[in-house]
Amino acid sequence: MDLPQNRFKRRLRGSDPLFGIWSTIPDPMAVEALAGAGFDWMVIDTEHSSVEVAEVLPLLQAAAPYPTDCIVRPVVNDTALIKRHLDQGAQTLLLPYIQSREEAEAAVAAVRYPPLGLRGVATTTRAARYGRVPDYAARADAEICLVLQVETAAALDRLEAIAGTEGVDAVFIGPADLAASMGHPGQSGHPEVRDAILAAIDRLGAIGVPAGLLSQDAAFTRICLDRGARFVATGIDMRLLVRAADALAGAFRA
Repeated sequence: MDLPQNRFKRRLRGSDPLFGIWSTIPDPMAVEALAGAGFDWMVIDTEHSSVEVAEVLPLLQAAAPYPTDCIVRPVVNDTALIKRHLDQGAQTLLLPYIQSREEAEAAVAAVRYPPLGLRGVATTTRAARYGRVPDYAARADAEICLVLQVETAAALDRLEAIAGTEGVDAVFIGPADLAASMGHPGQSGHPEVRDAILAAIDRLGAIGVPAGLLSQDAAFTRICLDRGARFVATGIDMRLLVRAADALAGAFRA
């Protein structure tokens, strides 16, 4: 049995934009339904959801038959936690709240096996197809994709240092936390925040690092794509559910 290829990592190097959706509902049926919708990628979020580490495994399994690639967002940039997600078969990680080059370097070390990193070696994990992938530990690094989330004004000041860290595949800009750090909590559409996001996309493009973001504003999403954003999430499962339910209930109350 061969080592699974990371489709998202390969597609990230292409020229076509990649469209994604955010998954926060800790249920395999919900993830399976999203995975069949036609998105290029999907974030399984454990930072702002009730999804625990062990619950990620059945979500990955539910999405596996579909062409939508899963990105797992751990709750924090922690070596031991990252190891558990990787062993469960996550090949692309989105690490939140990266503030410095040192934190970026720690993230890179956490996803790589020695001698290049600190990832603990186990041979019977789902990632290694339960021991059926020959030389998994020697080959796994090439199929891991590391995306770092930059989401504060202070982090944007260090954007090139973070993004330019060897082993970082892409940078994801977090509009909500960025807005709060800039003094505009709850206003990710504030002009100053949008200008900062667009400037970050320009700066990442200048150093050849793919830029991504989550935006539920279609018009702004198109602007970001025109500026060079490579992967954009355009919706959140819970918000889609709530809005559809509210609209349906409202239509019958009217």
